[in-house]
Amino acid sequence: MSYLIEGAVVKEQGITFAIVVVKHTITKNSKENLEATNAYRHVFPNMPIILMGKDSQGKSTYFGQQDIVKFLAKIDPHRIPWRRYIIK
Repeated sequence: MSYLIEGAVVKEQGITFAIVVVKHTITKNSKENLEATNAYRHVFPNMPIILMGKDSQGKSTYFGQQDIVKFLAKIDPHRIPWRRYIIK
């Protein structure tokens, strides 16, 4: 079985990391965000994984490595090179 995720691999300031779009509620729940992060490790090996959710007003919320989260909070999400990944 395969499924589709939306995400991005970003290289910024010498750090390569992945961003995965998830439901907003996942970024707010410590058990669910840990499970989601671990679920994507095989897709984005050897890099920090950041989860991104959007609230009902469209505001992005990030969960993950704090220095990367702080960086992402300052940029427009439209600048991120989003793409769709088919996971098998």
